This record gives sequence, C-alpha cells and structure tokens, in this order.
Amino acid sequence: MRLKSTTILTGLALLATAASAQQDWRPTYTTYGTPGLIEMPSGLSDPSGQFTLSYGGFGNHQRATLSFQISDRLGGSFRYSRIGENTGPGTDPTFDRSFDIRFRLVDEGRYLPAVTVGLQDFLGTGLYSGEYVVATKHFGENLRVTAGLGWGRLGTQNPIDNPLAQIDDRFETRPTNPFGTGGDFGQGGTVATDVFFRGDASLFGGVEYRFSDRLTGIVEYSGDAYVREDRLGTFEPSSPYNVGVVYKPRDEYQLSASVLQGETLAFSAHFTIDPTNRLSVSGLDPAPIPVAVRPPDARAAASWNRSPAAETALRDLVVTALETEGVEVKAVEFTDRSVRIRYANTRYRTESQPMGRISRILTQSMPPAIEDFIFEPERQGIPLSRIVIRRSDVEQLENEVGATEASFARAAITDAAGTEAGLVRIPPEEGALSYGVRPYLSTRYFDPDRPIDIDVGVRASVSYRFSPNLVFDGVAQWRLTDAPEPTDSSTPAVYPVRTDGDRYNDEGNPYISRLTLAHFGRPGTDLYSRVTVGYLERMYAGVSTELLWKPVDSRLALGAEVNYVQQRAFDGGLGFRDYDVWTGHASAYYDLGNGYHTQLDVGRYLAGDWGATISLDREFENGWRVGAFATRTDISFEDFGEGSFDKGLRITIPTDWTIGTPTRQAFTLDLRSLQRDGGARLSVQDRLYGVVRDAHAPELESTWGRYWR
Repeated sequence: MRLKSTTILTGLALLATAASAQQDWRPTYTTYGTPGLIEMPSGLSDPSGQFTLSYGGFGNHQRATLSFQISDRLGGSFRYSRIGENTGPGTDPTFDRSFDIRFRLVDEGRYLPAVTVGLQDFLGTGLYSGEYVVATKHFGENLRVTAGLGWGRLGTQNPIDNPLAQIDDRFETRPTNPFGTGGDFGQGGTVATDVFFRGDASLFGGVEYRFSDRLTGIVEYSGDAYVREDRLGTFEPSSPYNVGVVYKPRDEYQLSASVLQGETLAFSAHFTIDPTNRLSVSGLDPAPIPVAVRPPDARAAASWNRSPAAETALRDLVVTALETEGVEVKAVEFTDRSVRIRYANTRYRTESQPMGRISRILTQSMPPAIEDFIFEPERQGIPLSRIVIRRSDVEQLENEVGATEASFARAAITDAAGTEAGLVRIPPEEGALSYGVRPYLSTRYFDPDRPIDIDVGVRASVSYRFSPNLVFDGVAQWRLTDAPEPTDSSTPAVYPVRTDGDRYNDEGNPYISRLTLAHFGRPGTDLYSRVTVGYLERMYAGVSTELLWKPVDSRLALGAEVNYVQQRAFDGGLGFRDYDVWTGHASAYYDLGNGYHTQLDVGRYLAGDWGATISLDREFENGWRVGAFATRTDISFEDFGEGSFDKGLRITIPTDWTIGTPTRQAFTLDLRSLQRDGGARLSVQDRLYGVVRDAHAPELESTWGRYWR
C-alpha cells in the first residue's frame, strides 16, 4: 500500500504550528545509539561535546555505538555491529562498521519543531544505509512528538513516491546492492553519494510520554521493513509498530526495552559523558600559596645583594620550592630586576598552571627589587617559549575580577631560541639514568576474526640523557597473554607493511619495542629539529628526521619529516627483513580556534604509496581531545581491500579528569575501521608539533584560566 507523499508534508505542517515551550528533557536513544525513539531518529541533538556510549540490539543483531556531538548542530556516530546471517549451527556472523552524521537545521521554538537531516551508514558497507529528515516538538512538560521521512533502509515500510522526484527525476530510483539497501559500496568505506535521498521514501514517527523523571514510554511507527533480514529468515516483522520503555536511573544512564514490529524483544543501554564535567571532585590538587605583596617603598628598590653566595642560596631556594610543585628547574639567571627560570613541567597538563604557581612562589621568595619573572618552559632539552610576567601585575590582579584575561594580556610571549647566555645550569637530582618496570595493557579492535583483542604483559624501560637534548630510550615487553593465530588480510598488490603485524605478536615474546637515540634542537628562531636513530617501533628501524617551523604567536605551523627504515624481524629482536623504504611527509598544522585543530600531511607512506592525510580534532579546556582522520593514496580501493581507504577516530582522555589530581598522563584510544597497508605511516616517538605547541601563545591563551589555580 502506497500513501500520498502529501500525507507526511501535511503531518509536518501540523507539527510545526503546535505551540509549546521546549522543556528541559534530554533525548532518548535508539538501538543504533543515536538520539531518537526506538529504532527511528528524532530531530533532537545532544549537548555540544557530549559522548554517548551505547550497546543494544535484538535476536542475533548487536550494535555497539560511539556518538559524539561535534558542535551544537553537528553530530556523528561510529558503530560496530555483529549480524548473524541465520540461526543455524556453524554459520559465521558478519561484523560491520558504519558511520552516521546528522545536522540540526532548525532549533525548536515556540511554534517550530527541531528539524534534523541525517545520513545513516553513509561510510560503510551499506547494511544500514539510509537518509532522513525528521522533526520533533515538545507539548507540555511530558509529551514529545516526532515525525519524519526516510529513504534507503528507512524507506522500506509502506513506501511512498519520493517527493524529491518533483525537483529532479533522478531521485525516483535508488541503485541497489547485494544487501538490498541501495548503492554499490564495493569494499565498503566509501561515500555512496549516488544513493542519497533517492528511491522510495517512508513515513516514520512516534510519541514519547514521560511518566516520571525516570520512566518514559514510546510508541513508534517504523520506516524500516527489515527487507534483508526477512529475506534471510532472521527476522520476520509482523507489524510496523514498535513499543518500548526507557528507564533513566541517573541523567548519565538510560536503559531501554522494546518490542520490535510485533515480533521480538530488543534491549539497549546508553551511557553519556560530558567532558566538561569531571568524574571526580575537581581541585584535589593542593591549593597554591598566596601572593606576597611588597610594600610600596620596597618596590622602588633598585638593587639587591647579588654576591655569588647570595645568588647560590637563592637559586637553591628556587629549585627546592619549585620541586614541590612538580617543576624541574633546568637553569636560572638573576639580574638586578629579573629572575629567569628554564624548567620542565612534570606534573600539570597545561603549561599555564605551573606558571601561575611559580609566580606565587617567586613573590614569596624573591628580593623586592626583582620585578620581572621570566619563564622558559623546556621539553626534551629545548626551550619552547619565553614568557615575561611583571611581579606588580601578579600582586595587583590576584583577587581582581577579570584577572585571567588581564594577566594574559599583560604577559609578553616571545621565542626563546638563542637565549642560553647568562643561564646557570642545575644538575639533575636523579641523575642522567632512569629505568622502571610496570604492567601494560593494550587493545586492538575490529579484526573480522577477533573484534576485540587484549594483550596484558610487563614493560621494562630505560632512559639515559647524555645532555638535556640528547636522550637514549629503550623499551622491552613481555606478553603474558596468548598471542592470536596470525591471519593474512594483505592484498597481493601491496606489500604487507602493517597487515603482517600478527606475526610479530605470534613469533616475538619477549621483544624490543623501541631502542632509540634522539636529538632535539633549535636551529634558529621559530625552528625546531629532531633526529631519531634506532629501532623506532615494533615493526621498523632506521633513521627519522624532522624540522618544524612554528612561530610562538602563530596558529600555523609547517613541518617536514624524512625517514629511511627497514622492516624488523618477526621475533622482535635485532634482526631485519629484506623490505626497506624511504618515507616522509610535508605537514601543515592550524589552530582554528574554539578548540578545533586541523592537520594536513602530504607525502609517501610505508608501502611506497603517495597521498595525503587530513585530520580534525576538537579539544576541550579540561584536556579531552576527539578527532577524526582520513588518508587517501594512489592505491586503488580494490588493491587497498576492505574499507577502501584508511580512516578512523581517536579519543584522548586526560588522567587528571578522572582522578582529580594533576598529572600529565592521558589515555588515548584509536578506533580504526581496519588497519591495512595503504596509507600506513611510521610510528615515531615525540613528533615535534606535539612537543612544542603547549607552550606557545594560542595554547597558553586557551588554557590561561588555570594560571590562578
């Protein structure tokens, strides 16, 4: 039975004229892990920056989804699904990866609903491929109504003629693939633009009623007839209606149960994370000492006793006092009116917070005649910037409204290259040698044969600094868990630069994961250099060179990296295989502002392929970082294999966000759809942009709120 296309337009028009103030009622989530009803999407969006972790499904369909609200209007999801082909014994399930994206076109107002347009599984195999336009409106405090129009998978239930065909005849038909969802997705991983909003469409919608703050009931009319599942005999729907309940014990948790299309039970669980809110109590780190304000007559002092003994005593006092704040003093210089400290921040996630704490300490310990505090943060033995803060400003602004903005505006930030003269180096207390042994846990995801693979073992490390900027580093590991059987997922046209990684796990234990000698330098103003030689990573050894141009006050940085590497032996020792390659990239980095950062790398990859990688990351003030990347090279989709090209997501969670005490440690999770050979890049420790940018003006400005903490 086909409905007139005007039916949905009439319904949307009636919905748009309803008058009601939007209520503070958070979205519920579908079994796909997206804002919606039971299986159908809604017009609502999560708060900007929110993560939603979901797991749900029915029968032999299970879906794990990570959703992220990229901005106020734009949201995205990555989904990993297990789909049983049938219920018979001895049959293997399908593991499917898919990406969604949605954009809220219209905000809900007094008369207008929230309207969202979305693409479901637009970058995958097409098993769940569909598009939609949907509107949602609140009526009173406890009623919410949703109506929408779906295409693709969402347009198979009692379909209607596509209303967009009135604009262009090409919207009348939708190409089909073996999954019955439209489009030729080939190896998967490509954007099938030829199917978007094409073919028949279906009406969907539903009603949500909130019985209490914790319990919501939902009735939904689905646009998905489960054509493929019905054909395979894994699901035979008998009704287009879904009925369910949502239980929310806390704002961060939702549990859902429903009956799908009169046929089967479905369950889902959802956990939301707001990166701007800590899991632990904020501010468990000790409070900073108060600022000592000089008497007016003392400020005018022109000099102080600068005898060698006095300077030595004062220098020792600075080293001891700053050590309590997790600051390792590398060098100090005194003049009649200033103190200059070159130091390494070993405790705080940002470079702003230790500057504020050092400033407070200096007001307590420096002679009254000293007016300028000069900070030179150092990493890997190289100075990153020079920040001059007037003592008078610290004294004046500590308790003033608007002190954060005012203190940053008064700070002078310049390059620190070529400023060695006058500094007195402080010998490291712990010596040049450091070592340790600790357990480790590593994870790999999305292998078709092993969706989740976990390694547990012991890691031993040793480091020796021949000079502040010349360091030897070695890491060896012993895996305690059993290694999986190696699988061959390589393609004949591309050398297996990454897909034979399982052989390293199978044949090497214990193994040397890194054994390098690295030199860091400042060749000139705005320039930084790195040369790393040795066993650079688990699979490759050789030499890696890098040069970075990064003005201290610029949002733009340019870099170049050239590497020559040879593949290591599978046993993880000191031997080699026959494969060697020149690889390298020219890179551009840009801080877009408001926490958004982008990077473009163009060059040659490990398999000898030429191409480019583009990435976009969003960073939060508390250290959370979420990003996506994609690489396209001259390797064809067919030769690349499943996934068509390299792409993925990455999430960094700072440890201080979870425990509430300051630390520079963080947990990083890389979610690649698949690790293939095309677009594979060398893994090198301490690439320069990550080493440098935290102490430069744009990053300092964005984190300066921590200066007074």
